[in-house]
Amino acid sequence: MPVVVVTDSSACIAPEVAQRYGIRVVPLHVLVDGRDVREGVDEMPHPIPQGATVSTSGASPGELTEAYARALAESAGDGVLAVHISRQLSGTWEAGRQAAEGFGDRVRIVDSQSTAMGLGYPALAAARVAKAGGDLRAVYQRAVDVANRGRLLIMVDRLDHLRRGGRIGTAAALLGTALAMKPVLHVVDGKLVLREKTRTATKALAKIVESAAEYAGDGPAALAVHHLQAPDRAEEIAEALRERIPSISEMVVSEIGSVIGAHVGPGAIGVLVCPGGAGAEDASPGAAEQADPAHPQPEN
Repeated sequence: MPVVVVTDSSACIAPEVAQRYGIRVVPLHVLVDGRDVREGVDEMPHPIPQGATVSTSGASPGELTEAYARALAESAGDGVLAVHISRQLSGTWEAGRQAAEGFGDRVRIVDSQSTAMGLGYPALAAARVAKAGGDLRAVYQRAVDVANRGRLLIMVDRLDHLRRGGRIGTAAALLGTALAMKPVLHVVDGKLVLREKTRTATKALAKIVESAAEYAGDGPAALAVHHLQAPDRAEEIAEALRERIPSISEMVVSEIGSVIGAHVGPGAIGVLVCPGGAGAEDASPGAAEQADPAHPQPEN
């Protein structure tokens, strides 16, 4: 049986795609006035009551132990690769590390150092190698390779949500909101940091498109455009990227989930670029064997 890939709900992988590649998705949690809502499983209150306290929580070691055990059984012992949201953004990776200890070398963990399709593409690429017959080592190497190549850029209308959630420093948040400036953020070494400030959303998005085109280069690239309650804006950015980047191997345009949404707020736009693509055309195990990770993963 193929190696089974497990990820978490922040990956933004469409359910039908996860099903096609046998990817198991563990829900993260949104707490609304103390009520625990499992992302992708439970119905989120809509609209969220005015003045409600909203926070997020990662998957627990117990939840991940259960998920890994089911996946290992499905693999008939061939192994499980778990790819999770950056450990700088969530406690899920650490919970996964603890859970994996009980399975020895049959479960391996990858820190995607990102989220959204910065996590989704490594998980998807790994699942493609698994489906093609790759062993656990090859599947692991492909996930690490794709994760290392991903670049995630984000524009938020305001940094209030990020500051409340502790995902960006208070000083940077205050600086970013001064004079109604629109900040462009990016993920560096798994952390969400301020990249630059612009005065309008139009300029911020133009900067993101320009940077994405530079990251993509002339070769194939996998892209994703994410939004929260801004579908028209997301489609405009997707079209601009199609015009600027000649060799898009695949593109996802989707609304982000409630966990990420709780931190970035309405109107946010994210663009993920993976130069070299995510293995849509070449998912052979041999290709994964050539991976040379720039950032070796911590051993689990």
